[in-house]
Amino acid sequence: MSATAKQFKAAGDDVWKNKTDKISSELFTMTYGSLVIQLIKDYQDYAEVNKQLDKMGYNIGVRLIEDFLARSNISRCSDFRETGEIVAKVGFKMFLNVTPAVVHHDGRSTASGTASSSSSANTNGSAATAAPALGGQEFSLILDENPLSEFVELPPDAREGGLWWSNVLVGVLRGALEMVQLQTAPYFVSDVLRGDEQTELRVRLVKFLDEEAPPADD
Repeated sequence: MSATAKQFKAAGDDVWKNKTDKISSELFTMTYGSLVIQLIKDYQDYAEVNKQLDKMGYNIGVRLIEDFLARSNISRCSDFRETGEIVAKVGFKMFLNVTPAVVHHDGRSTASGTASSSSSANTNGSAATAAPALGGQEFSLILDENPLSEFVELPPDAREGGLWWSNVLVGVLRGALEMVQLQTAPYFVSDVLRGDEQTELRVRLVKFLDEEAPPADD
């Protein structure tokens, strides 16, 4: 782990220990599970449930970023690689008390972990799956622990129907990063709930929003 990565990890540990109100992990897991089950009952379509979770997550993310910045005192990232380290070591630690391994896919090696693609990549039809990468800048978060999926076992029809149980995380990342001028396309590549060897959430940079020219007056 690089010195910078260690610094971010220490920052995440400090925020979790000293600046975060704690709730029961079991209560958190059961509350989220009840939400997903209700969506399944309401829509009876796993692809639509994925979209609704993404939408809910996006709305959470655009509000969560302000709290994140205030409590972490993180300054502007120097590049997208650094963004991945901060998301994993500060963001996930702060809000979920887990620290995913980070795998960068920009052609440079990393000591944060390794990952492989899976044939079960997210194909729920959302924008997160279709947007192109910019300059190969993307990273994967490997979740050895996922508080959202504890005590959960997907029935065969949910796995075959394409349900991504934790798809709210896709929306949270998309919304939060958009608020710091990063348009991204997060999506799940694999999930142990679906029989995969690991849970991998990939985040792909689409473009820097602050590079766009202001709209012309009509």
